[in-house]
Amino acid sequence: MPIKTISPADAVALTSQGARLVDIRSSDEFRRAKAKGAENRPLDALDSIDTAEPTIFMCKSGMRTKTNAARLEQCCTGDSYIVEGGLDAWKGAGLPFDEDASQPLEIMRQVQIAAGSLILLGVLLGTLTSPAWYGLSAFVGAGLLLAGATGWCGMANLLMLMPWNRQAAV
Repeated sequence: MPIKTISPADAVALTSQGARLVDIRSSDEFRRAKAKGAENRPLDALDSIDTAEPTIFMCKSGMRTKTNAARLEQCCTGDSYIVEGGLDAWKGAGLPFDEDASQPLEIMRQVQIAAGSLILLGVLLGTLTSPAWYGLSAFVGAGLLLAGATGWCGMANLLMLMPWNRQAAV
C-alpha cells in the first residue's frame, strides 16, 4: 500500500493505538528536539523496520520524508505514513515534544554559520585592508562546492571534533 501523508494530530491518534513514530533526522538533530514518543532512525542508516504495526515517519519540515517516501515505504512490512510538515508542524499544532537547548546546534547549521562568517570576514578584510583576503572567501566557497558535489564536507568533519560537539561518556 502506498505511503500516506497524515496530519500531526492523526499521527498522535495512531501512536495511541500502537503505531511507531520514527524520526529520520540525524542523531544530532534528534538530540536537540524531538516529538514525544519518537524513536530516532537516521535516514542514512535506515534499512528495515520489522513490525506489523503502522509506522509513522517524520523529519523536521516534511521535505526529507516526502523526498524519500518510496524508500521509507519499502522499509516497512505494515502500513506506513508521513507526518505532513514534520516536527515543525508537530510543534505548531501544540503537540508534546522535548527540546534540549543545551545540545549543540545541528552540524549543518554550524557549517552554515562558520562558512557564512568566514566568507563575510574575507569580503570585509578584502575591502578594508588587502584584496588578498578575498582568497579566504574563495577558499570557503570552493569547500562548499566540493561538499555539494561529493557529499564530503571538511568543515563539518572539523566542527565535529570541537569540544561542544563531543558527547559525554556514559
